[in-house]
Amino acid sequence: QVQLVESGGGLVQAGSSLRLSCAASGRTFSSYTMGWFRQAPGNKREFVAAIRWSGGDTYYADSVKGRFTISRDNAKNTVYLQMNSLEPEDTAVYYCAADLRVVALSNQYAYHYWGQGTQVTVSS
Repeated sequence: QVQLVESGGGLVQAGSSLRLSCAASGRTFSSYTMGWFRQAPGNKREFVAAIRWSGGDTYYADSVKGRFTISRDNAKNTVYLQMNSLEPEDTAVYYCAADLRVVALSNQYAYHYWGQGTQVTVSS
């Protein structure tokens, strides 16, 4: 079992930065692939970024590539999403997700464990 708790969301202006954190319970955190997804009102949940257990492999949606960075600290059981140059289109609830074996990283149904989400609002 893994429990995930996101934090770090808020209201910022376009061009600003935010860092989201996802704290995970469980002693096997380092074995899990971690992902970030987001869902804007009226939209489907979409993939943002993912990171393999070792931290060496990272993957991004085209819409955030070059602006967002995913990282993890296995000693702290935490995964981060550094978001720079935020745009109003980034406004959404951001969710952290985890699973042991994930083949299709951008597929939300590949992740068994989810956090409750944190709101990010970017004003223009």
